[in-house]
Amino acid sequence: MQTQILTMLALQDSMNSKVHPAWREQGYEWYRAIWVECAELMDHYGWKWWKKQQPDVEQVKLELIDIWHFGLSDLLMQHESVDVLAETLAAALRENYAVQEFRTALESFVQTTLNLRAFDLTAFAHLMAAAGLDFDALYSGYVGKNVLNFFRQDHGYKDGSYIKNWSGREDNEHLVELVAELDISSATFKDDLYAALSQRYRELAR
Repeated sequence: MQTQILTMLALQDSMNSKVHPAWREQGYEWYRAIWVECAELMDHYGWKWWKKQQPDVEQVKLELIDIWHFGLSDLLMQHESVDVLAETLAAALRENYAVQEFRTALESFVQTTLNLRAFDLTAFAHLMAAAGLDFDALYSGYVGKNVLNFFRQDHGYKDGSYIKNWSGREDNEHLVELVAELDISSATFKDDLYAALSQRYRELAR
């Protein structure tokens, strides 16, 4: 697990550096990105009592992985030693957490995020347990979304020219399908996924 965590930390540092080479000096409010993502997450899970809603489990897990990106960024800012941070993450994610009602767990996580203005690892681990997201799924989903984030940056995400909806569906939805078609354990997984995204983007993004 610790090796996989170190991989994720390295990928996150690389992604942040692509957005801004001196990202650590920019004062980005990672906590704000986190709570905004939580609002989107609640919409995917469903909260409206006046209409029938079914949780979109895959999108819920993808939103959690998006939050993990921001959480890792915030934790990298708080820790000088990546190795020590990896040990801390591994210890927290190995714990068995009691499963709470998802919306209650999400609201607790948001409250903690706003109170601390920081990412709370334990509260996030509780949220993972409530959503049924285990470490293996977190890892594979994170690597997949990291590739999508690089793809977005390479295709104009920062200057606004990137098309996020492909044939009426968000790129996140296409990502889920493409990851399911590929061998996650392959040494070329990242490159294969990037190529698959490129092909679908050319065919569907208009």
